Amino acid sequence: MKFYIRLALGLSLTSAMLTPGPQAFARSVDREVVCDVLVAGGGLAGVATAYESLKSGHRVCLTEISDWLGGQVSAQGTSALDEKKTQRVELYFPQGYVEFRQRLVDRHKNQKTPGNCWVSAVCFLPKDGHEILQKMLREAEKQGKGKLQFFPNTVVKDLQVGTVGTGQQIQSARSIQHSPAAGASPLNTEPLSQTIADTYSEDDSSRFKKTIIRFVPPASGQWYVVEATETGELLALADLPYRLGIDGLSYTNPSSSSASDDPYCPQAFTYTFAMEATATPQTAEPPAFYPQYAKSYSFNSNQYAQAPELVFTYRRILSTQNSAGSKTIAPGDISMQNWNWGNDYAPGTSADNYLYTRQQLAETGQLTPGGWQGGLRVSSLQGGEEQALGYFYWFLAGTSDAKLPIKKPFPNVRFLKGFDSPMGTAHGLSKYPYIRESRRLIGRYAYGYSNGFAIDEISASRKSFRDTPFYRENLSEETYRNLATALAGLRTIDVIRGKISPQELQWRSRAHIYPDSVGIGHYNLDFHPCMVESPPEKPGNQERPGERQGADETYPFQIPLRAMIPPKIDNLLVAGKSIAMDHISASAYRVHSIEWSAGAAAGTTASFALETGTMPYQLIENLPRVNANLEQLQKRLNANGNPTAFPNTSIFNLNWKDWR
Repeated sequence: MKFYIRLALGLSLTSAMLTPGPQAFARSVDREVVCDVLVAGGGLAGVATAYESLKSGHRVCLTEISDWLGGQVSAQGTSALDEKKTQRVELYFPQGYVEFRQRLVDRHKNQKTPGNCWVSAVCFLPKDGHEILQKMLREAEKQGKGKLQFFPNTVVKDLQVGTVGTGQQIQSARSIQHSPAAGASPLNTEPLSQTIADTYSEDDSSRFKKTIIRFVPPASGQWYVVEATETGELLALADLPYRLGIDGLSYTNPSSSSASDDPYCPQAFTYTFAMEATATPQTAEPPAFYPQYAKSYSFNSNQYAQAPELVFTYRRILSTQNSAGSKTIAPGDISMQNWNWGNDYAPGTSADNYLYTRQQLAETGQLTPGGWQGGLRVSSLQGGEEQALGYFYWFLAGTSDAKLPIKKPFPNVRFLKGFDSPMGTAHGLSKYPYIRESRRLIGRYAYGYSNGFAIDEISASRKSFRDTPFYRENLSEETYRNLATALAGLRTIDVIRGKISPQELQWRSRAHIYPDSVGIGHYNLDFHPCMVESPPEKPGNQERPGERQGADETYPFQIPLRAMIPPKIDNLLVAGKSIAMDHISASAYRVHSIEWSAGAAAGTTASFALETGTMPYQLIENLPRVNANLEQLQKRLNANGNPTAFPNTSIFNLNWKDWR
């Protein structure tokens, strides 16, 4: 394939190849499609949005860059559900997520733990995720008498935004759907780095035939668009304010690794892959690029270095021995790999950041009409692909570890590739990288949020900021006092008036309670930091210092509606990993059930707005004052099995020790 030929020759991608100049729309529209709700992105947030909108009886158009629904659980290959124990035991999740989860379990009734993995209670083949979600959407369509139009292999190219009343609204969305050109190889033959530029070009090519689709509202003009892409594409396309990477140190973000914002350092992304255990040792040729990456791999712990079978079974997604122990391997078992210092790829400088900043987008012509190319640095996508392929060879045959004194070869595995392989690609890598951190919306300006609303670190972190010396020693006196004031709970006024010192105060021991909560989540603040130097695989490279300072457990937390509403464009809602939050809180809000909860909230809010004629921003005006329409929306969410709070959530309940 061209991909491997180019790699073998050691060719590199030049900036001219990656950043074609802006295009005029020379092509006419091939198809116009009417939607009540247009959802851009078919990951878990997008599917959940569509699911709730369909159950409310609406016409839903759902686009997805790949041909699989589910994002994390399918096209990105991270098919091991990240869950907190208490929430899992109580099954206190959105009802659609519970249904999805149960259907996965039902496919493995003869196993105590699906996949027989030990990182999660549910591990599975990515295609299972796609097939179950596809069926659930069809059932929701039938139940609610809505209409689903799914557009796989489709990207949004342009948005038409105009003034409506006192605000702005999206009036149409121009998209490109691609299919194999006559005589060309099937889709999923080449990895994303080789196809993404073609994917966003409207011109037919030797690889793809293109269909230009314009999505429009019904004759009434009332519709809603939901941003649910993996990288916040619509935020960039609409030129909305957003954050990237690290947020500067503040009292609401006291664990930040940087005094000022650093947009070049988001969390690492990962191309997952699958490998199968074999009865006999296997051999493999090192990829031509392997020497470039060979010194960047590590098992991180002597425990794993001495027993690589623990890494194999960690995310095992298929087990052939139902009675086998969770850490015993049998031939035919399949493992999905998503390993820090393995196939994680973590660029963190302006020379290699994979999510272009607004300035970089402008410089590359992507903010001009017709110039949008996906907003990703293609050379970094290629680096992530190479990192993953090299990691497999290192796992099988490597003899040295970047951080440890021991590395044993583990030859009884083979790399799985082909259209019938777990990842469904000829090359064996996931169809799309697992994106841990996206462009993050800056929400509408409100009382207490002069720079725009965002969920912050102290909203959910269980860290003892008072008793951890780092904060008293490293924060300024003013910042530390403001931190104490923010976490004083019912004693806030006493702290402000100086009646009690921060060290005497019993700091709040619960998550922030939002009056406009529309969803829930619970997961650790979990980091895969960027690397200091470029390229990430540089020998001796290290993680960004201080990035793991914020790592900790969280209290059960909420998703406020404010985090989903942009400061302009009244008919756009934001879901998934692009809601308004800071870098640290995003490390918890990124996982499977929380993406679903945000999507369910977006779908329900869009349906409520269409039915009542209430714009979403009107639901959060003048908070924390009571808003009758907001209360009705929250009642609908809860009645439909989409909780807006955990049991016993109250400003008086500071006992969350059982929620772990």
